[in-house]
Amino acid sequence: MANNRIPALLAALTLLLPALGRSEPVGLDRLEHIVVIYLENRSFDSLFGLFPGANGIIDLKNAPPQLDQYGRPFKTLPPVMNGKLVDSRFPADLPNNPFDIGRYVKPNETHPDLTHRFFVHQMQINGGRNDRFAQLSSAGGLTLGHYDLSGTTLWNYAKEFTLADNFFQGAFGGSFLNHQWLICACMPEFKEAPPELRQWKIDPATGRLIGDPSVTEDGYAVGSIQPNFPPFDSAHSENRLPSQYHTTIGDRLSDKKISWVWYAGGWDDAVAGRKSGDNFQYHHQPFVYFANYAPDSQARTEHLKDKNKLFSDLKGDFPKVAFFKPVGSKNQHPGYSTIFEADNEVKEVVEAIRNSTIWPNTAIIITYDEYGGFWDHVAPPEIDRWGPGTRIPAIIVSPFAKKAYVDHTLYNTTSILKLIENRYNLVPLTSRDAQANGLQGAFDFDQ
Repeated sequence: MANNRIPALLAALTLLLPALGRSEPVGLDRLEHIVVIYLENRSFDSLFGLFPGANGIIDLKNAPPQLDQYGRPFKTLPPVMNGKLVDSRFPADLPNNPFDIGRYVKPNETHPDLTHRFFVHQMQINGGRNDRFAQLSSAGGLTLGHYDLSGTTLWNYAKEFTLADNFFQGAFGGSFLNHQWLICACMPEFKEAPPELRQWKIDPATGRLIGDPSVTEDGYAVGSIQPNFPPFDSAHSENRLPSQYHTTIGDRLSDKKISWVWYAGGWDDAVAGRKSGDNFQYHHQPFVYFANYAPDSQARTEHLKDKNKLFSDLKGDFPKVAFFKPVGSKNQHPGYSTIFEADNEVKEVVEAIRNSTIWPNTAIIITYDEYGGFWDHVAPPEIDRWGPGTRIPAIIVSPFAKKAYVDHTLYNTTSILKLIENRYNLVPLTSRDAQANGLQGAFDFDQ
């Protein structure tokens, strides 16, 4: 009888031996999915300046006042720019201090856009004093405004998980450039750019700066320029950026056969040439600028997808690395999106992930492309000619994120690349991501 059991025991042992030789993943290897949600145009102080335990506007004992063009402190924040009232909802005599936007414009309402350009941004920072934001903004004193986000989805995720309060945008300036830095930590090149893209613009009547170059003298694109490949904004389709050939994080992942996708709200409509009414932003789609992702390429089909595919992929085979870009009306960009619209969009995506099978092994990084013209009191670190720029919010949502924690570690946008590279043993793209901290302070993998 006992001998009859031997074949069965041997078969069971054969199945068991491979498992005995395997060890459970440890550290970063416990992360099977990394998801980046990329919102728009808010500084850290403008959204999380009131967050308990964070380096926010509560600590502003020694922050310099905003200065006028003559280097004198404004008596009150300027309500007029270029002879026009910025917004009649704001008082004309606001003190030269940070103020609560919500007293005048509710989180479900839009307010004016603010200047956020490469060269102007550096002048606003003014050697780390951050005292020229109001003087050099198209929205005047609005740049010192902030919201009380307590009770919102973003605030609640920051309370439950990890908020990084020392995280800076990768490069100076606006959205186009900082989307490039998110995927390649590099500068887009436009060596044959026409002269009009390299010019400073001065108002002849007042002598006031009204615009800075979109391309540097040595041929690097720093301002919003439409891609060479469609989809692009046909209303601003002149002087499109030549196809780019730098190596991206997508290329690195593909070379190692690691699955990844850039999901974008409104993508299918944009590719089909349909106007959806949700204000699709073409320059927020960084992979479109690269030759590897040209129309009709397999790489574009495989890696650039609509938001709707994100939800269906969660029910099937979700990629190891995913980026999600909300459509314009839901990305929190001043002027055409509200605080609440983006808050609801983030909640929809994050909760879908938390209710899916991938959640136990996932990290979600919710952050912003850049400051959107809003003031912040912390001086950015000086690394190179391109940045980093102003401090922006970053929230790490994960079963492995430290709970109810404020991470003071120095990070910038390229820290996201470093996290992906560390997890999947990828070669860094440039010196910037090679030197960045990889969000290691936000995790506790012994949980």
